[in-house]
Amino acid sequence: MSALHVSRVRALYRRILLLHRVLPPDLKDLGDRYVKDEFRRHKTAGSKEAERFLQEWEASNSVLWQQANESRQNSTEKACFGISLPEEKLNDFRDEQIGQLQELMQEATKPNRQFNITESRKPKL
Repeated sequence: MSALHVSRVRALYRRILLLHRVLPPDLKDLGDRYVKDEFRRHKTAGSKEAERFLQEWEASNSVLWQQANESRQNSTEKACFGISLPEEKLNDFRDEQIGQLQELMQEATKPNRQFNITESRKPKL
C-alpha cells in the first residue's frame, strides 16, 4: 500500500471512530468492532483493492454522518441507521463478505437495541 493510501486510511479510520461517538452506545460498540476488524483484514490489500475499500468506507462514513445529524435533529424519534445494498453490489461480494454481512445484520437486529434498522428484503449496513 502506498504512503498516500496509508495516510488516507489512517485519517478515514480516525474520522469513522470519532463519528461513532455520537451513536447510541450499543451501536457504537458494534460499529467500532466491525470497523477495526475490517481495517485489520484489509491491511495488506493491494493498491486496487485498497482504493475500492477506501471509496466504500468514505461513502459509508458520509451516509452515517448524515443519518447521525438527522437523528440529533429529530431527538424525539428513535434513531434509524443503515442503507440498502443494491443486488448488483451484493453480486460482487465474496462468500466470506456475505457471511460477514449476515453476522453484522444479526447482531444489529437483536432485541432491545437503542436504534432501528429499516426493514427491507436487502441486507443493511
